[in-house]
This record gives sequence, C-alpha cells and structure tokens, in this order.
Amino acid sequence: MQLVIRDLSKTYPNGTRALKDVSLEIPKGMFGLLGRNGAGKSTLMRILATLQDPDRGSARLGEIDVLRQKGEVRKTLGYLPQSFGFHPKAKAERLLEHFAVLKGIEEPGVRRDVVESLLRQTNLWEVRRDRLGTFSGGMRQRFGVAVALLGNPKLIIVDEPTAGLDPEERVRFLNLLSQIGEDSVVILSTHIVEDVEELCSRMAIIDGGEILLEAEPLRAVDELRGRIWRRTVTRAELPALEAELPVISTKLLAGRTVVHVHASSSPGAGFEAVEPELEDVYFSVMAGHHGRRGVVAGAGAAS
Repeated sequence: MQLVIRDLSKTYPNGTRALKDVSLEIPKGMFGLLGRNGAGKSTLMRILATLQDPDRGSARLGEIDVLRQKGEVRKTLGYLPQSFGFHPKAKAERLLEHFAVLKGIEEPGVRRDVVESLLRQTNLWEVRRDRLGTFSGGMRQRFGVAVALLGNPKLIIVDEPTAGLDPEERVRFLNLLSQIGEDSVVILSTHIVEDVEELCSRMAIIDGGEILLEAEPLRAVDELRGRIWRRTVTRAELPALEAELPVISTKLLAGRTVVHVHASSSPGAGFEAVEPELEDVYFSVMAGHHGRRGVVAGAGAAS
C-alpha cells in the first residue's frame, strides 16, 4: 500500500495559497515532510487526515479515495496533530480504553490487551494510573502516539512531534517513532532537519505550498559531496561575503560565525571543504528556490 497524491491545491479565503499542485508518492515506511513554519505542511496533513478539503487534486491510499471515502480513511488512520489536549484529570489507562472503544475495539479482553500493549510500547505502563495533567511534554506526545496506533492504522500522520521537547525526551520519542514505520505509511511533518535525517528513508522539502525536492536523504546528501565549503568569519565580514558568494547558511558556533557556501570549486582563501549534511541539502534547495543568499540557520532547524 502506498499514498499517491496528485496536484493538491488549497487557497484560503484571505488569499493565502497554502498548497500549489502538490504531488507525492509515499510508500510504506517513514516519510519526512520538511519545511519551515507556514510552508504548507499542516494544511497538507489536515487534508490527508480528512479534516479539510482541497480546492482540487486527488489522494489515494491504496484503493481508498482519501477525499471521497473519508469514513474508510478514518478507519485506518492514526493522527497525532501538532497540538492536542486531553482532560488533565483523566488517567492514561482509562482514557486510552475510551479511545479504543471509539475505535471499535469493543470486546473487553481484547481491548485490555491492546491498551496494555500500547502503554508498554510507549513506555507509559508504569504511569498508567497517573493523571495526564502530571505528564511531561514528552510523555503527552508518547500518549498521543498510543492513541494514534489504536486499530493498527495503515496511514499514520505525525505533525511537528518533537517541537518543544527536551533533548532526552526527543531521543526517546524518535526511538518510538522508528519502531512504528514498518507496515504503515508514516508521514513525519517537521521543521527540524535532524528528525528527518535520523528517521526517514524518503523525504520531501516544501516551501510556499510547493514541493521543491523529493528524494532519499542519503542520496541527496551524497549529491552535494565536494560542493559545500566552510569558513569562520567575523560578523563585520559577513555582508561582503554574502554579496559575493552563494552563501546558503550561517550560524554561530562558540561565538564565531560559520558560513557554508555551495560551490563546485573552492570559493576562495580560508574556505575548507566539508562533508555535507541534510541541513546543507535543505538550505541549498531553499536558497535556489528563493534566489537569495545568506539563509541564517539555527542548528537543526528549518526556520
């Protein structure tokens, strides 16, 4: 089973064109949709989750028409939105049992086994009787994954799952996501480059509602080998450098400004060739799309 998207477009009443003829083929496994805030990621996720309609285009999950057979999609959908709320006094085990009933798991013994399995898988079994209001951000996200996995969904959508998590919770959460992408189409929508780099075998970069690149992350990185150059400069030197060279990103490192330039040969004295990373792929694509230089980047964030 794969998800096939063709020419999806969406313009909001205020004139914002959120999606522009988006086409993707997403196979089973973890697929990363990478883009900054406002790029169109959440609009696409809401359409695929049957929460919003496009102006035109199509989407099929295997034999299911996502836009016209919303009931069938919801039977096999697991959705973890960017923000969600649970009643703070609800206990994890009881609430997950409630969602299991809503998902159609009615036989008590089966439901009990499913709930226990998911709470153990998400490392929440020991706190199953705790109130959700006492959970950390990472624990709430893991509970959201448990809800999303009810009913063995074939399409799982995870929208900005690690935003705001501390480093330890982020690692724990990414390890959990890595376990669920074997038999389902899993779309990870994020602005954090490392999330895609660590988890996804395929990816797309979106900006301004358009797909700028669809590729395998490792292959995309390999194609930049020998074309990324680095130099440490002062802030005073930066404007002249950006005016002269195809600077794709700058960031502070130990108080100094590190510049990355995309060029087929050395751009000048003081530059050294470096092994490219997925962040370089992202900023090279973005610089080409916008026809501008000097994209300032925080480490790991497509922002």
